[in-house]
Amino acid sequence: MNSLQNSLLIVGGLTLVGVVLYNLWTARQNAPRQAVPDSSGSGTDPKLDASVSERADSKDAYFLGNEIDTLPTPEKKPPLDALIDVIASIELDSQVSGDAALAALPATRRVGTKPFAVEGLNDTTGEWETPVAGRRYHAFQAGVQMANRVGALNDIEFSEYVIKAQAFADAIGGAPEFPDMLEEVARAKELDQFASEHDAQLSFTVCATSAAWSPGYIHQHAARWGFVAGVIPGRMVLAAAVQGLPPILSLSFDTQAAMADDPALSAIREFTLSLDVPQVPREERAFARLREAARILGQEMDGVITDGAGHALTESDLNAIAVDLEQLYDALDRRELSAGSPQARRLFS
Repeated sequence: MNSLQNSLLIVGGLTLVGVVLYNLWTARQNAPRQAVPDSSGSGTDPKLDASVSERADSKDAYFLGNEIDTLPTPEKKPPLDALIDVIASIELDSQVSGDAALAALPATRRVGTKPFAVEGLNDTTGEWETPVAGRRYHAFQAGVQMANRVGALNDIEFSEYVIKAQAFADAIGGAPEFPDMLEEVARAKELDQFASEHDAQLSFTVCATSAAWSPGYIHQHAARWGFVAGVIPGRMVLAAAVQGLPPILSLSFDTQAAMADDPALSAIREFTLSLDVPQVPREERAFARLREAARILGQEMDGVITDGAGHALTESDLNAIAVDLEQLYDALDRRELSAGSPQARRLFS
């Protein structure tokens, strides 16, 4: 073998080594970033602990920083409200037991796409409540919600409501007094129009600018903001401080990636932070928290904040959104449908 052949073999060998090293470097650069356990114990396993998921979904606990606090007692179920419900009073000749009322309730608590409810006037407290076995009532009322995010109560739904309420009244020996259908349907359309004009569900997408993320990497960073895992794979929530209330914010990413046999190998290039404005009280400063969480997570994870169309959002854009939201909150307050109130949560659902 002459010197030329030796030189070619050496060059070929070096080239092969270079290609292998380059491929290894490229694979390393493109591999999704992984969660790294730290001394404080805030590292997150990509395969979520089931008990943590259950707590997050039921709101039995919530996270503030890295602390776990017990949630307050659930709020009382809101009564029917003439602001958003059609209500028919049901007069009685004699008291009716809660057991009899429960037995007379319809099998379903919906009329078309709207919630249907019956309440009794508690003889002891003088308050309206869902019938309870063992108690006695001297009056009832039946109601149907006038609007929700599906639309306004229509003529067919109103007629179905009358049939259900009448059947309940007949079963307990009561006499219902229904409001005028045309007036109530018109009122429902007006309420639905207002709700449509004042609904807001905001979402920011944080997109990776370099290496992709693994589910564990996202969980680790989001957990530092107080997000906890929900039951649905790929979803985390910043829980409210009262059990049973909607989360303040939610974070979601590719469900399939979260359910992979080995989530650590899943490459995720974006996740979404969302806020359902009418569902969260104004005092929670939810938009400010959404904005700050997106900004910090973007910085820490090498990501950029974009809208749903993939356009990067500037500080000016975010400031404009904040101004519009304050006006939205004011409009809801004037209508007595303040964000986060029981009435607003029912209407915007």
